[in-house]
Amino acid sequence: MGGVGLTTAQVLRWRLRRQHLDAARPADGPVAVVRRLAGVQAQVPAAADLAVALRTGPGAAGALRADLAEGRLLRTWAQRGTLHLLDPRTAADALALIGSARTWEKPAWTRQFGATPGQVARLVEAVGELLHGAVLTREELAAALTADPDFAPLAGQLASGWGALLKPLAWQGVLCHAPAPAGRAAFTHPASHSPHWPGLPPVEEAGPRLLTAYLGAYGPAGLDRFDAWLSRNSLRKSVLKGFAATLGDRLAEVTVDGAPAYALTEHLDELAATTPAPSVHLLGAFDQYVLGPGTKAAEVLPAAHRAEVSRTAGWIAPLLLADGRITGTWEQDGPLLTVTPFDQAPPADALAAAARRLAEATGTTGLTVRVAGPDGGGAARPGDGTPG
Repeated sequence: MGGVGLTTAQVLRWRLRRQHLDAARPADGPVAVVRRLAGVQAQVPAAADLAVALRTGPGAAGALRADLAEGRLLRTWAQRGTLHLLDPRTAADALALIGSARTWEKPAWTRQFGATPGQVARLVEAVGELLHGAVLTREELAAALTADPDFAPLAGQLASGWGALLKPLAWQGVLCHAPAPAGRAAFTHPASHSPHWPGLPPVEEAGPRLLTAYLGAYGPAGLDRFDAWLSRNSLRKSVLKGFAATLGDRLAEVTVDGAPAYALTEHLDELAATTPAPSVHLLGAFDQYVLGPGTKAAEVLPAAHRAEVSRTAGWIAPLLLADGRITGTWEQDGPLLTVTPFDQAPPADALAAAARRLAEATGTTGLTVRVAGPDGGGAARPGDGTPG
């Protein structure tokens, strides 16, 4: 690879703008943010609410609920097998690609979850019929399915809150989450949930579209990083190269501090003209800013501090960013915000401004910022994060 030479500082500044963190808020709110990020992880609903609120302003949770209820967004198991909020078109593309890996047909998957490929195929047909025009809770869906003797041995997996047996059904486009009362898990068919559901497209169409969306938020990047974000590297390299070839001259080869990567040609001038500038942000747990490139992306997260961000049981900590790099974590206990830098704390005024944005997004008043560790001396600064 050759082409335009970029610096990491330019790329990070550009990503902050593209992800609506250092740019004007999008006019059409949460849907625009979810579409630009090619999905927002929603395994923890409050984390998804915060990710969108930081990019659109307060009221994101209510707006997201309305967008879900009206089918402008859907919630389903997608990237890396985790729950995501996605716009219907992006969801269809992502599910088509994830499903193309057919992980449920591998012997190891059958041994772990107990369902044969034949049973999964019959589940797809049965669930597609049950959920067309209907909303069923997890318990109702499991009961309807296990009335069939063929599925009775799968009762435990079908009722499990982990949803391992339901994920292949989502990836094959017959199941998504539905809004349900009292926080109970419920499901419907994507076509019943959203009038905008396009159906699963052919992989050769979905791949170039989703790669374009990915590079538009997390580029420049290599094909392996796109695959890790989508499917934990389940797609064949020849398939990925085919997506790139299909894009043709819409895809450009660049270098970032000498390392090869792909960018969209339409973004080359903007990337090259980007001037790095100081910035401080406080992002929530599971934010797409780090999930997009992945916690192994050293330009975003130094390897020496990865364990402080990517914690046990898959938890991704809330993030302190300085100039686009992850430089610490934070936690909030009521009005007390404790920021823990890895090394040097950011300037007090810049941190206070970031805390005000966080307070606005979360609706917290009277927020007090405390910088932990030797740099901050554990000092609390009352009012630093109170919205003005």
